Amino acid sequence: TLELQTITYTTFLGIINPNNIDNMAVETEGKKRKWHGSVSGIVDSPLDKVWTIVSQSKRLSQWMPMVEQCIDLVGDEGVPGYVRLVSGFMFPQQDGERSWIKERLVTMDSTSHSYVYKMEASNVGLDGSINSLKLIDYGDGSTLVNWSFEIDPLEGTFEDNIIDYLGFLYKSCINRIQGAIEDANKKVYETC
Repeated sequence: TLELQTITYTTFLGIINPNNIDNMAVETEGKKRKWHGSVSGIVDSPLDKVWTIVSQSKRLSQWMPMVEQCIDLVGDEGVPGYVRLVSGFMFPQQDGERSWIKERLVTMDSTSHSYVYKMEASNVGLDGSINSLKLIDYGDGSTLVNWSFEIDPLEGTFEDNIIDYLGFLYKSCINRIQGAIEDANKKVYETC
């Protein structure tokens, strides 16, 4: 698995490094065609517990191991227009520096347990990308997490490579949600 990750990261470095990209958008009939992908996973916890973890920016690093810091920049969390700065090792950089992404909340609906963020600026070459997360009650105290994304095509690379890498990255985050919930429960128990 480590060898596969190394190959994927190496391939990704050459693709996403903004210094290697002149034109990121491929136009089809005058319009930008987006690349789409999605991943899903079941979390063995009730919908409300999962929503509590995934809907709060301050908890990102609990279920996104590559995120080291998340800073509020503008607005109020949970309200469209809210902007946050996420940094860490989400996308490997050739110079070894941390990646950073400035994201704007487009929509958040706590009733349908869903939200959409747009990458406004970054040092990873995915500006304009849109990430959507939706939770669905899967029954028996479990939750289906569906993470979909769309990006502008990257010239000089293959759509499948990028979609597979992002899918791998986001699926690993979904797989960590259960552990984040268990850790949060332990902390509450320890403080009682």
